[in-house]
Amino acid sequence: MGRGMMEDWSWSLAVTRWRNRLAARAAARARPATAFRSQPEPRATGSAARGRQLCAGNLLFAGHLVEAPGAMIWDLPAPDWAWQAQIHDFGWLDDLAAVGDAPARALAQEWLWGWIARYGRGQGPGWVPDLAGQRLIRWTHHALFLLRGRDAAAATGFFRALGSQTLFLGRRWQVAPPGLPRFAALTGLIYAGLSLEGMEAQVDPACRALEAECEARVDAQGGIPSRNPEELLEVLSLLTWAAAALREADRSPGPAHLAAISRIAPTLRALRHADGGLARFQGGGRGAEGRLEQALVGAGLRWRPPEGLAMGYARLSAGRTSVIVDAAPPVLGRASGDAHASTLAFELTTGRRPLIVSCGTGEMFGEDWRRAGRATPSHSTLALAGRSSARLAERRRLAGVEVELLAEAPKRVPVELRATAEGPRLEAGHDGWRASHGLTHARVLQLSPDGRELSGEDMLLTLDEADRRQFSRKLDAGRLAGLPWEIRFHLHPEVEAEIDLGGAAVSLGLRSGEIWVFRPEPGVDLTLEPSVYLEKGRLRPRAAKQVVLSGRAMEYATRIRWSLAKAQDTALAVRDLVRDELDMML
Repeated sequence: MGRGMMEDWSWSLAVTRWRNRLAARAAARARPATAFRSQPEPRATGSAARGRQLCAGNLLFAGHLVEAPGAMIWDLPAPDWAWQAQIHDFGWLDDLAAVGDAPARALAQEWLWGWIARYGRGQGPGWVPDLAGQRLIRWTHHALFLLRGRDAAAATGFFRALGSQTLFLGRRWQVAPPGLPRFAALTGLIYAGLSLEGMEAQVDPACRALEAECEARVDAQGGIPSRNPEELLEVLSLLTWAAAALREADRSPGPAHLAAISRIAPTLRALRHADGGLARFQGGGRGAEGRLEQALVGAGLRWRPPEGLAMGYARLSAGRTSVIVDAAPPVLGRASGDAHASTLAFELTTGRRPLIVSCGTGEMFGEDWRRAGRATPSHSTLALAGRSSARLAERRRLAGVEVELLAEAPKRVPVELRATAEGPRLEAGHDGWRASHGLTHARVLQLSPDGRELSGEDMLLTLDEADRRQFSRKLDAGRLAGLPWEIRFHLHPEVEAEIDLGGAAVSLGLRSGEIWVFRPEPGVDLTLEPSVYLEKGRLRPRAAKQVVLSGRAMEYATRIRWSLAKAQDTALAVRDLVRDELDMML
């Protein structure tokens, strides 16, 4: 970005912030709402474990832990903007409501009325449309929890703050970034317009705007530009909540609104692993516990098997095994600020246990971890000559945050997904190294009909004479030592791994008692190395392991075969049916 463009962008951002402040202060002076006309049922699900940590004074937001028992959250210095966003969107209110006892209610009341006292007149960092929309949803969901035991003066302040934020959103939702932030702003506006006395006029314009956003941001296959499965889940949750609130008020959601729900739900089902969690690709996590099931139930659609790719991902499933593959080019341009170089990477889950995973997004652990998580070596696929299949390039500021966009990414990713007598089969390739090294990466995955074996084949190929000349130039530059490649298989932290059969295989043990064995073809270097598992809601990365195959490409065609097969099965145990509650402080 040139200096002139950066100056124009900075001026535009400053103007947007100034107008937000003016709108917030004007809304705070307007005639407030005085009561609920109706109140939607609580739909957001929080974590009781996180709620108990908050009650104990352990505040973990955006990867930062502050131990401050009894502190007013608004008095604490904010480490960064991500911390501010997470406390001002009131997501913690879902967690305290999940605990639901008197101490949790007292803390929620203290923090909420503390926000009203400090920021209720229209000042502070929380007066941006998407955060205001999320606050309105959560305040409305948990109003009974919050108002219990409070006097008339406190209730009046509560409704005044709700009314002020509704008027602010009615004037400023348009400046929310397209996509999830705008869906949040409009859903909050619909909630408030339906629920609060005197705010009815906000509903129809918000519904029309929500329909326009559905048509613009949800494609024909039920995907969104970022290709982030967890973000798609949040969009579906908001759309189902808005639809339910409209029906409870005897209003019908618009056709574009309902059509978007009907497109997204099958896509999310295809991106759901056998353990119920989402595939962790393109900056997304597995999803908040219970959120996916709730959203799919709210969509009210019958399950139908996916046809072809779902938002650019391929699914192979059989028996109790699911394999999900990133089978499309990564997004480029402004939407690529969180995109990963993960083309042809896969994840495998068996029953309730993830086995092969991606490292995940490291945004909660600082910029270095964030950049590392986006690189090809952090995914279960092949990397060539120390280079990712897409490169981090231009740095830009988007929505007030500096990000690195992707560049030089694969342009062609041909995919063939079909059912065979030997089970579901995927054949795919990408040209991410064709221009630089003359090589195309092709990958074949075959899952057995019973889900007990995954056979794989990775190839590095020159496709024409121009490719062969480019490959030869790279060989000459490396003094004919060959181009180094590595194929990584990242393991979930709960997988116990050890080299077996005299170094010819790796034995993988799961807590369910299952044993899987990974075997490469002879002649390939096999090692077991450290890895990390980057998980939202934790204080630090979790230690894990990875199986690594390595070698050098010396010819115009290099072929590497491997297999992952279940060697030992056990009767289903209780621990394999019920997901362990996470200790979020680890």
